[in-house]
Amino acid sequence: MDSQFRCTSHIIIPARLASTRLPRKLLLKSTGKSLIQHTYEAAGQARRPAGICVATDHPDILDEVRSFGGRAEMTDPNAASGTDRVAQLARRLDDVDIIVNVQGDEPELSGRSIDLAIELLEEDPGAVMSTLAVPIRSRRQLEDPACVKVVFDHRGRALYFSRSPIPHARQWDDALLSHQPPYFYQHVGLYAYRREFLLQLAQMPQSELEKIEGLEQLRVLEAGYPILVGVVDEPTFGIDTPDDYRAFVERYGGRRL
Repeated sequence: MDSQFRCTSHIIIPARLASTRLPRKLLLKSTGKSLIQHTYEAAGQARRPAGICVATDHPDILDEVRSFGGRAEMTDPNAASGTDRVAQLARRLDDVDIIVNVQGDEPELSGRSIDLAIELLEEDPGAVMSTLAVPIRSRRQLEDPACVKVVFDHRGRALYFSRSPIPHARQWDDALLSHQPPYFYQHVGLYAYRREFLLQLAQMPQSELEKIEGLEQLRVLEAGYPILVGVVDEPTFGIDTPDDYRAFVERYGGRRL
């Protein structure tokens, strides 16, 4: 893309210390680096953003990020969600066009994926938000409520996000999982927003579908705004449980050998 059409973008990583299934997970260091450092360095591989900042609720994470040379700022410990935490920092970045929300527990997210989310908004000036999806090839994953699914139209605009399998096959056939192009997609929890829309989103009340599914992105769809969905081939692995973290440590060790 011609550089004259490029927008100024910035990554914000919301990082909350408390976590239900894996306490203080962002500070775990079985690899020699904290989980938040892995995520920060992975985000740093993106080429389009002008900078990265961690938005945290706790001094321990603030100190950790600064210890490895990263940038971090404190946000309200009572912020209702990661989006609210990101919006608090975005208010201070009035010279930025696009804000990218990268989850703190996504240490294997590629820089190419972050760049794609930004490019989607650069190529469609009328869009206010973008996200990513990867094909689902496992029935176990398709039926797992922790795996959020997304369906989108031929323009790449999201139709719906759900914890249930969507589309739901009236008659199941394992061949559905290998179909090209794929029928099933997992939503990757990365978002890029127009800064002004992000600030507006943080003020919107929860929507009814959002409350039922526990998915904040449904607030955007219910309010009538489109979400662009880019497809990537590489899976990402969010760290939510002790087993997730052990698997990440094993993968990291294998890559270093």
